[in-house]
Amino acid sequence: MSATDQMSSVRPDLIEKVTGRAEYITDLMVPGMLHGFVVRSPAVHARIVSIDTSAARSMDGVVDVLVGEDVVSFGRWGIVLKDRPIIATDRVRYVGEPVAVVIAETIEIAENAAELIDVSYEELPRATSIQESMADGAPLIHERHENLQDFYFKGGAKPTQGSNIFHTYRSNVGDVDAAEAAAAYVHEDHFTFPAISHFAMEPHAVIADFNGDSLTVWTGAQTPTAVQKVLSRLFGLQLAKVRVIVPFVGGGFGGKASVKIEPLVAAASWKVQRAIRVAQSISDSMLTCRRLGAEIAIRTAVDAKGRILAKSAKLLLDGGAYSDTGSAVATKSANRIIGPYAVPNLRLEASAVYTNTVPGAAFRSIGGPQAVWAKESHMDNVAAAIGMDPAEFRLKNLAARGERTRPDLRALDMDMSELMGRVTQSFASGSQASNRRSRGMAVAATDPANTPIANAIVRLKIDGSILVSVSSVEVGQGAHATMARIAAQTLKQPFSAVSTLRADTAVAPYDWGTGASRSTVVVGLSVENAALDAADQILDMVMDVWELPKESLSLVEGGVSTGSEVLTFHQIFHRTLGVDSGEVVGRGAITPRSKKGGLAESPLFWETSAGLAEIVVDEDTGEIRVPRYASAADVGRVIDRVAAEGQDEGAATMGFGHALYEQLEFEDGQPVNATPIDYTIPRISDVPPVFDTILIENGDGPGPSGAKGMGEGAILPVAPAIANALFSAYGVRITDLPMTPEKVWRALQKRK
Repeated sequence: MSATDQMSSVRPDLIEKVTGRAEYITDLMVPGMLHGFVVRSPAVHARIVSIDTSAARSMDGVVDVLVGEDVVSFGRWGIVLKDRPIIATDRVRYVGEPVAVVIAETIEIAENAAELIDVSYEELPRATSIQESMADGAPLIHERHENLQDFYFKGGAKPTQGSNIFHTYRSNVGDVDAAEAAAAYVHEDHFTFPAISHFAMEPHAVIADFNGDSLTVWTGAQTPTAVQKVLSRLFGLQLAKVRVIVPFVGGGFGGKASVKIEPLVAAASWKVQRAIRVAQSISDSMLTCRRLGAEIAIRTAVDAKGRILAKSAKLLLDGGAYSDTGSAVATKSANRIIGPYAVPNLRLEASAVYTNTVPGAAFRSIGGPQAVWAKESHMDNVAAAIGMDPAEFRLKNLAARGERTRPDLRALDMDMSELMGRVTQSFASGSQASNRRSRGMAVAATDPANTPIANAIVRLKIDGSILVSVSSVEVGQGAHATMARIAAQTLKQPFSAVSTLRADTAVAPYDWGTGASRSTVVVGLSVENAALDAADQILDMVMDVWELPKESLSLVEGGVSTGSEVLTFHQIFHRTLGVDSGEVVGRGAITPRSKKGGLAESPLFWETSAGLAEIVVDEDTGEIRVPRYASAADVGRVIDRVAAEGQDEGAATMGFGHALYEQLEFEDGQPVNATPIDYTIPRISDVPPVFDTILIENGDGPGPSGAKGMGEGAILPVAPAIANALFSAYGVRITDLPMTPEKVWRALQKRK
């Protein structure tokens, strides 16, 4: 391949990023733009007695200050539950909740003026943990629960009125009690999972420009149509009057899914009727949202041969002060604790509860890391208790391809034993585990929340260039390049001929959102359909004008082959339209009723992963190192190998974070490490020196070319695989993440 050909096949967004041409929110300038700085509550739970903004308003360069009384008439907003004010009005519910926005000519002036705002608080009783929130007589963080049925997800939350429980999901199959009574052995464990910061490289940033009855928002949102919908309802605007534009996004991981600070910035713009930019710091974003922490009890009954007869689990998830997408996280955690196992009797319950802490939100594989941490650690415990090798125990209980793990879920579309075999095989050439090196395995099969709703437009121009318009957001995962590749392959044109437009609700058609491993499958299918529509139109032109049978025509690079000659797109448009111009516009849509891909059944596909970790423990300090790791995933078909491997490796690296280092800590509701200095994330030196990425392709997925979604699965096995390796070597079971050196050292000393 020539250097030119190699360059033309490289993702265009990568070229823009490495050359510095890529534009993010903070690179944008809107005429007349002001700057906003958010004043945040230092109180955990308190009534707002008064807010004195007079000194700030009198400062030169300050245009105005937004406070709760300005927007109280707009009411509350939400994604599943309508529980969130635009800005705190009568009280604050967590440390970091916005109480005022200073609007000024420069960010420096706004920040200095914010120091002059005096807020008086009256402390209220607080519930800062799951147990405090669920205790008898606990203070209610929200007095009522207003459900938004089918607003963002199909269905709605199931809150318990008069309590802090804002959602409970239950699923029961068979008779667990009878199975346990007949079992040879029943084992129960308890695990916890901490709150984790998304810690995207780019913090939340929004520009809003309210102009009369229209609103334009530039935001790093993963779900622009959700932002559009919430702003439309909140401010009483027609959807067509709310335009959401998304340039490049510097990482999301779910922290920019649904809606975050857009209503706050839009309200500030509404007040002064000028464009306003609010660009948060990393610390601000750490106080905006985080992964839900969890407490999990899990019990398994097995027969004398080691077959699982029943499994029951109760999961309690810490949703923080506002619900966001916490109800969906809870539901998915219950589904994902089943794993890829054949379990005839199930009793599952998951509840999301309010606490006076930073709101919980979607985070890479919602509910999955919490559930799989407990489930896969528990599997090794059960195997040890019955004297069976943990790999053998898993293989004995895996559901086969085509078998259902639960009657209401799609049959498994992969062979999990193959994934286990592939990661084991990848270690075959390496050194054998010794007293210093131990190995552990974990597997996962999750049901992505991949709502099958998407639209796409593909425009084929007279010169053979192609424009793809979708609402998928480029957050670094390569979605736009993937859409371009799908269009190019379908239309038989070179990748370099295709451009994917930035997400813009005024131009791009509706899509549910970017997340849940859905873009390649759901949006990719809509792009493929749009490209087929465009192809059909161009072939119809040739058939009509040249009077040739359609079955004799085929698309080739640069035009259409008639069998005897190649007609260029230029020739086709010129002769058909009579002028030296033209295009065809292909449209594609995916809905739950679409026949293509079998999208009516849930999940659309299974996202699977297996991980094998080799660890070395410094017994004097308790530090765990991972010199080698293998990750396998069944992805159906790879569209872009470099991007796919990057997604798998990136997800696994995030898994090392919550396994060994990360925890957003609270003391009585006060975040104690919500800064980039105090919060620890994996460095490149923490990534295993030997990292095997295995992508299994059987072409059996519902997406283009048989693809399945990926990018979330690899985060799941990491923590339990490391914990299982530790357990295998030392008989030490860590049940509370992260596995810090102190925690491991103390466990080793206790074992001795």
